[in-house]
This record gives sequence, C-alpha cells and structure tokens, in this order.
Amino acid sequence: MPDQVELITTLAWGLGLSLIFGYLVSLIRMPALVGYLLAGVFIAPTTPGFVGNLDLASQLSEVGVILLMFGVGLHFSLKDLLQVKAVAVPGAILQMTATTVIGMAMAYFIWDWPLTGAFILGVALACASTVVMTKALDARGILQTVRGRLAVGWLVVQDLVTVLLLVLLPTIDTLSANESISLTQLSGQILGTATLVVGFVASMVIIGRRVLPWILMRTVKTGSQELFTLCVIAIAITVAYASSTIFHVSFALGAFFAGMMMRESEYSHRAALQTLPLQDAFSVIFFLGIGMLFDPKVLIEHPFEIIFVVLLVVFVNSTVAGFWVRQKGYRLIDAVTVGLAVSQVGEFSFILSGLAVSMGLAGREELSLIVAAGLITIALNSISFAGLRPFMRRFFPELIQQAEQ
Repeated sequence: MPDQVELITTLAWGLGLSLIFGYLVSLIRMPALVGYLLAGVFIAPTTPGFVGNLDLASQLSEVGVILLMFGVGLHFSLKDLLQVKAVAVPGAILQMTATTVIGMAMAYFIWDWPLTGAFILGVALACASTVVMTKALDARGILQTVRGRLAVGWLVVQDLVTVLLLVLLPTIDTLSANESISLTQLSGQILGTATLVVGFVASMVIIGRRVLPWILMRTVKTGSQELFTLCVIAIAITVAYASSTIFHVSFALGAFFAGMMMRESEYSHRAALQTLPLQDAFSVIFFLGIGMLFDPKVLIEHPFEIIFVVLLVVFVNSTVAGFWVRQKGYRLIDAVTVGLAVSQVGEFSFILSGLAVSMGLAGREELSLIVAAGLITIALNSISFAGLRPFMRRFFPELIQQAEQ
C-alpha cells in the first residue's frame, strides 16, 4: 500500500473488522475483545489477504496502554497500593518464580530448548496483561474494591520485575555467550536498575503530585474544554514517555503513576471521563495488535507445547496467586478474583520475548509459542470472567453474598 495512507488503511481494515467480529462474538455472548483478537489474526502477515502494518499497530497499542493505565491511576492512590504491599509484593514474586521454574524446566529438560530460551519462555508466561486485567475488573465494577486493589498491586510488582529483567537482558546475553562478567559488574547493573526505579517513584511522589495537579488547575482556569482534554492527554503521554526515557520503566508504569499523582486534583474525575472514549478506542487497537502477532502454523506444528503453556498459565498462575491471597486472610472471593486476573499472558511478555529474539537469546519458535499462549489465554480469561458470577451464583451462592457485602 502507499506509504502516505498506510496508517489510515491499517486502521480502516483493523477497526472495521474489529467491529464486525466484535458484534458477531457478542451475539453468542462472548466478550467483544475475542472478536478484536480474531480481527488481528485476519490482517496479520501470516494469514492470506490484506496485511496490516504491524509496527504502526504496535505503536498505537502503546498509546492505548498509556491512556488505560493513566485512567486506572486516576482512581487509585499510593495509599491504596501501600495497603496491599504485604500481600502483593511477596505473592507476585512467588507466583512469577513458580511459573518461571516450571516452564523453564519443561522447555529445557523435555523439549530440549536452550537454557536462555527456556528461561525467557518461563518468565513470559508469568506476566499478566495490564489491559486485560484492568478492563475485566473495571467492566464488573470491582476495580475499586479490595480485590481490585490487590490485583492492581500485583500487576505493579510484575511490571517492576519485568523492568529489571529487560535491563538485565544484555547481561544474560553476555553470560549465554560464555563471556566473563564479574559478580561486581552484575551487582552494579542490578543496583543501577533499582536506583532508577526508586528515583522514578520518588520523583513522582515528591514532584509529580505537586506539579501535575497545578498544571491541570491552570488549564481549567482558561475555561477551554479543548485545552483541558489536551492537557490530560499530554500529561499522560508525556510523563509515560519521560519515565521510559529517563528511568527506563515501562510506558504503562509511568502512565499509572502519573494518574495516581493527578488524583490529588479536584478535577481528576472529570479528567477520567475525558479520556474514557480514547481508552476504549485504543484498547481495541491493542487487542488487534496482539492478534497480528499470531502465526496459525504454530497450532499445527506445536499443539502439545501450546496445550502445556496454556495449562501452565491458567492453572499455576491462578492457583499460586489465589492460594497466597487466601493464606493472608482475605476472603475466598478475593482470592478467586486475583487468581483469575493473573491467569493470562500479557503485553510485557511480548516485549520481553521480542527483545530476546532480536538479541539472539530466543528463537522465533519461542516467540510464536508465547503469542499463541497470549491469544488463547486472553480469550479464555475473558470468557471465564464473564461466566464467573453466573457460576458462583449457581454453585457457590455464599461467595456472591460475600462480594455484595
């Protein structure tokens, strides 16, 4: 297609097919996002017919993640997250470790994969999706509840761990090439990453919570609706970009903290409403982009591997997370919700595995398997969330009573 209209053409095909498939799957009472994923598969480079621009779709997906996480942050305070740190921090690390070890062991000892490729697979299967989890919780009105805060806190910890791994990938590459690296150098890299993360959080708490609400207040005084909307979007995207550039954290994490700092403003509710339509539109593109990464051949060439990784994500992630939350004294409904929320593969898994492939740490086979696992588990997760309440109402009515208290 001509370069001048490549973006418009990709959007036209992608959004048009998303509307059609989203409508069709809704007729059979499936979540619309399953249709968005199918639309992405139809315009993927690995399927016949029109081929969308994957790079453009990926960048637009990042905008969707930024706006969504900024909106989530507008409804959360740092105090909310600190209240669940005793559960979310060790729990998320335990869940990620369990999934990584099991996935790595299976790939290395049974499938005979290289050690680094097996490690990347294990870590990728341990990371849940920002967009899927927050949309599922928000659609059911439980994002602001105790279990919603637990799930978001869990996600923040996963993001921080993933940031650390992304920075350490060059070191892993060095070790896999049998090049010498001292313990001092490795410790220095870990300490440097930790310092950047701490610096990011401190700058947002000390500076951001004063500067961002002040900027919003000055914009409100102009009386311009357009400027207010522009201010909100500019803050979300600019802070996310600056956080990634300066502190090397993810766009999603930067936008989330920006939203939390903006919550200090009395106009935070209005800001959330202004960004909601854009969040919905760009989240469609996010799921479209995931579908475009899928290679249907992997279903034929590696069916047993796909079954294993799907079972690993669905059962190990959810079981470990749910068990940990329950052991910490939370209600069964809280444990079930958090366990279900992390039982899918997310966008950071694609970023991590994609970077690993570009560095030669993993092959296309690993990437295709992770994308297949992401596509299937996201669809299963959405269906599970949709059927959770009817299932509990029929077989565990006491859980419904707990949720309504």
